[in-house]
Amino acid sequence: MDSIPITNKAAGEPISTENKVLNTGAAAIQNFDPVKNICAHLNAYHAYADEPGRCVEANHYCSHLNEDMRQCILYDSPSPPARLIGIEYMITPRLYNTLDAEEQKLWHSHVFEVKSGMLIMPKPSLVPDTVWEAAENKEMEQVVHLYGKVYHLWQVDKSDRLPLGEPKLMTSFTADEQMPEFETAVGERDKRFGSDWKHKKEIRSYIEEPKVHENADATWKK
Repeated sequence: MDSIPITNKAAGEPISTENKVLNTGAAAIQNFDPVKNICAHLNAYHAYADEPGRCVEANHYCSHLNEDMRQCILYDSPSPPARLIGIEYMITPRLYNTLDAEEQKLWHSHVFEVKSGMLIMPKPSLVPDTVWEAAENKEMEQVVHLYGKVYHLWQVDKSDRLPLGEPKLMTSFTADEQMPEFETAVGERDKRFGSDWKHKKEIRSYIEEPKVHENADATWKK
């Protein structure tokens, strides 16, 4: 491995001219409709379910399968060359309540993410703040009710150059004391996206907190 170069934070040679040409041609003629169905970019932090002292920032690119289920591709960055680090499924309480108790323990709530201002939809630069805040709040009104099941495939916080080991079940935070570096990490994230978690927390105060199922967020109940 020591003799293999690092390109875009991953082990491997830079893309060759031949593959650049092939990629350009394929992009011009192939159908990428499943990816084009992505309708929302969300940003938040995930903690490792078996080691909650570790957390990772994740950019979620989500699409709707139907009214009760969303599926998200997770990247370590909102800009290329971003590494695909995981996947997340989000479901409504209606579907969550059909799961058996052991399965329910694998899922997490989004209440704290929404109400704390941690979860954001990064704003396009040309959209006025008030317009975007209204759209983002409408999204948060829905997400606050959803349960998520997320696996990370690449432990980028360990600086791994390849997606090593087994998929890792992740979870969400349910209180700020669970993430001691909350203000620092989220504050630095906000600087990059031109966001402000304190302001978002304030303008989301009207969003009613749903009751979270007793089997969700199992990491914090051990």
